[in-house]
Amino acid sequence: MGIYDIQVNELIKKASEELKKIDVMKAPEWSRFVKTGTSKERPPVDRDWWYARSASVLRKLYIYNSPIGVSKLRKKYGGKKNLGHKPERTYKGSGKIIRTIFQQLEKAGFVKQLDKKGRKGRILTTKGKSFLDKLGK
Repeated sequence: MGIYDIQVNELIKKASEELKKIDVMKAPEWSRFVKTGTSKERPPVDRDWWYARSASVLRKLYIYNSPIGVSKLRKKYGGKKNLGHKPERTYKGSGKIIRTIFQQLEKAGFVKQLDKKGRKGRILTTKGKSFLDKLGK
């Protein structure tokens, strides 16, 4: 069994609970007041949204299995903004949130930066893969 055999919501919930136990993974002070993107009107209601987003980023890195950067994840976590009577428009998610999560995951040893032959981004380490595989069982 692996992460493909478990439902996404269950995996993210389990991973966020485990990430809370790691000292490096702490929600910054500003995370209580920040919106997750320009398409949102208010900050998230869930108090532990930081850990859920971190678990979701880990899962995305596992699934793509190639270097992925902040820009690509901004597109994934973006959304449509309600502009009233005008047509909706798609906006990217917050880059600061994703960048800070990447930095925390690097300190925890789950992610590392890759920069060779024009392939930039971050990839999952073996520690990060085993972390998610254990949760998938």
